[in-house]
Amino acid sequence: MAELINFKWQQLILSLGCLLLIIACNSSYRNINPGVKLLKVATDPTFVPFEIQTTNGNLEGFDIDLMNAIAKVAKFAVEFESLPFDGMISSLQAHRVDAAISGITITAQRLKTISFSRPYFKAGLAIAVRQDNQDIKDFNSLKGKKIAVQIGSTGADFAKTIPNAKISTFNSGPDFFQDLLNGHVDAVVSDAFATLYAIKNGKLKGIKVVDNLLTEEYYGIATPKNSPYLDVINEGIATLLSNGTYRQIYQKWFDAEPPQLPDSLDRS
Repeated sequence: MAELINFKWQQLILSLGCLLLIIACNSSYRNINPGVKLLKVATDPTFVPFEIQTTNGNLEGFDIDLMNAIAKVAKFAVEFESLPFDGMISSLQAHRVDAAISGITITAQRLKTISFSRPYFKAGLAIAVRQDNQDIKDFNSLKGKKIAVQIGSTGADFAKTIPNAKISTFNSGPDFFQDLLNGHVDAVVSDAFATLYAIKNGKLKGIKVVDNLLTEEYYGIATPKNSPYLDVINEGIATLLSNGTYRQIYQKWFDAEPPQLPDSLDRS
């Protein structure tokens, strides 16, 4: 009986020793980079080629590469969280995420409730139509037509200015492009680069982009108002622009030279 009690005590002491060792190891691991901050970054993985979710669940795309590169030079870590595009601003306002990157256009309206980094991408809205469409060529030819847009996007805001347009809203790009192919809408108003990329890679056969862009706009990394991380994000973008990394990422995804970007954008 005494031997059994001693054995149990030995087991308990051994277990406690292992537990203390694990705690010590974990504490040591956390202290390797004590200054590294983890930022939770929202993204909508339906905005190809800026955000893509692969078949194994990983995220890739221009915005993902850029955010990871910013984190590397700015010395912080990133944890991506997939969110619907129209839920990002409210998540930022509620401080449920530290930042959001998902082709978010810098606008005066959005600047009333959130903050933006310096512009990291020059974009524009384009009209996409079926390949056989010869009628829709510019803004004026959209009057009275059935238009598909993504909820919460600048395309959705722009569509409201089209006289007598019948607007259909969708949560993601693949959905509204399918509606276009099926003939349920006459045109899609969306990001030019995302649409051209999808057509180029054979994912939107039967769709073309009208030559004239509707708008010129800039994307920024969104944060809660007056975020303490905004300066470090801006410094990271500036470093990538100066050391050639931004150019490499841009060429990887768009096979073109990046345009000049302004240091800031007055949308007040």
